[in-house]
Amino acid sequence: MNNNIKTMIADMILFNGKIHTIASHKEKITAVAIKDGKFIAVGNDSDVLAFSGSSTKIIDLNKRRVVPGINDSHIHLIRGGLNFNLELRWDGVPSLADALRMLKEQVDLTPAPQWVRVVGGWSEFQFAERRMPTLEEINAIAPETPVFILHLYDRAFMNRAALKAVGYTKDTPAPPGGEIQRDANGEPTGLIIASPNAMILYSTLAKGPKLSDEHQVNSTRHFMRELNRFGITSVIDAGGGFQNFPDDYKVVNELNEQKQLTVRIAYNLFTQRPKQEFEDFDNWTNSVELYQGDDMYRHNGAGEMLVFSAADFEDFLQPRPDLADNMEPELERVVRLLVEKRWPFRLHATYNESISRFLNVFEKVNRDIPFAGLPWIFDHAETIDERNIERVKALGGGIAIQSRMAYQGEYFTERYGEKAALQTPPVKKMLEMEVPVGGGSDATRVSSYNPWVSMFWLTAGKTVGGLKIYDEDTVLTRETALELYTRGSAWFSNEQQKKGDIEIGMLADLAVLNHDYFEVSDEQVKSIESDLTVVDGKIVYAKGDFSSFSPPKIPVLPDWSPTKSYNGYYSPATHQFNQQGKTKGAKGTSSVLAMVHSCIGSCGVHHHNHDAVRTSNLPVNNYTAFWGALGCSCFAF
Repeated sequence: MNNNIKTMIADMILFNGKIHTIASHKEKITAVAIKDGKFIAVGNDSDVLAFSGSSTKIIDLNKRRVVPGINDSHIHLIRGGLNFNLELRWDGVPSLADALRMLKEQVDLTPAPQWVRVVGGWSEFQFAERRMPTLEEINAIAPETPVFILHLYDRAFMNRAALKAVGYTKDTPAPPGGEIQRDANGEPTGLIIASPNAMILYSTLAKGPKLSDEHQVNSTRHFMRELNRFGITSVIDAGGGFQNFPDDYKVVNELNEQKQLTVRIAYNLFTQRPKQEFEDFDNWTNSVELYQGDDMYRHNGAGEMLVFSAADFEDFLQPRPDLADNMEPELERVVRLLVEKRWPFRLHATYNESISRFLNVFEKVNRDIPFAGLPWIFDHAETIDERNIERVKALGGGIAIQSRMAYQGEYFTERYGEKAALQTPPVKKMLEMEVPVGGGSDATRVSSYNPWVSMFWLTAGKTVGGLKIYDEDTVLTRETALELYTRGSAWFSNEQQKKGDIEIGMLADLAVLNHDYFEVSDEQVKSIESDLTVVDGKIVYAKGDFSSFSPPKIPVLPDWSPTKSYNGYYSPATHQFNQQGKTKGAKGTSSVLAMVHSCIGSCGVHHHNHDAVRTSNLPVNNYTAFWGALGCSCFAF
């Protein structure tokens, strides 16, 4: 308790809680006081309540677990926000039957010429059926509405209507680095494959209709609210393909000016022009002031794409790509410019072989122009070895790790073996060697944005499909995993002194959880959400016992948006409500659910309450737990 500020009257006090701080405290922390967007008191109830006055909002936490606001150090919020209301999310959906039902319902709602898009955040291994959809299933569901379904950076499924919409025919050549699968007659089947990079996936998706400016603003607000749902209060936006500066940043800039951001955003600038990358960064370093902005929205440097020749996209269904011979001189030219201008930078780097070559370039530049404390970052680093971690540390770099292995650990293990998978990435070794590490997701086109799935992956050592890929020597404690997603991530935007913990003087960002992260089972970690999220000392999200504090609801635009029906990440309660409201179609037809999933209630074969299990938190993607417990074989497709 700081006695020098006892005369201050708090704007808000939260008390009677179990408040976790990253910094160690001798006393048990049960309450915090907030004023002007910062913590002014952290301690026990009686001491902190002394800061209350007639205007103070006082909230009884009723012994709930409180954690510092979650900070995703690598996400694509800006691009994701512009498209969130267009996308049907399969994140967390427990069965392919559910996913196809959702697809059919959305096809029925979507007006021409719009598409139905499922863009990342899912894995076939999360489904009870343990498989992807087929083109036959997608075409049967959507004979006329274009459908585009992205799976990781590996492939996309397009129905016949989508092929027609983008103009892919027998005569369409595949772009470099991609494949258009064809049938025996040479006609496109609807499957496009990234081999070895994802440009064909990006470019094809970009052909779809966009939302209007008004709807992009609404979409971004809903995406931020969805992140707030999971306790996310800060992110670092790593740029992304087809995300152009400054045009695609206008929405978040406008929302910041109107004080409507509910997530703090630090953004990196990502080149979009192969062979003109140097020109982009030369222009930006002369026109954009480093760290320009404020605590809600600020510039953060260059990357994660610095030059296209250095992109080693992870697709563990494909062999590791070899980078071009011209990579080094192209990368060196850009890195020299950034170090000269003292701009922090980050670089996508999946494989150790690529990282070795990148470090050769960095060390060469450093000999001529010392990095001398300039923050720089490797993103991903799934297979980095100990020697290269040492080299990163020597140059003062950090490593931002993401939960991509939670979604494709099965593929990596099959290709490279269980032993190699144990160190993907070697987070414990990075921490032992005192290299800065931040937690993140790489959402929305690969992993889901749900940080608690990432915490599950880091601490239980399992994929979303239940495969154990890490052992006791490589998993993290829950405290360490949370620290990566809070104070650890703050380093990556050079804000470690102002956020990432619940401490006097720090920015007042926190989340009150629906389950105690430190006490629930491993499986329950995945179902954690925030019941109350505070950003900048303001309540931006509230539900359940705290519903009375919820900000006004924002309507979903357009009216047919998947967000209106499903609200992003899978929620059993939301989906159960939708099912009950759709037992009859608009013309009295049988529900789509009955067509796709025959076990909406108790099944007619064994009378098992199949649907209750599907929509529970049981590990339905584990055959032993699901099929063994119920003995149910009544799926119908």
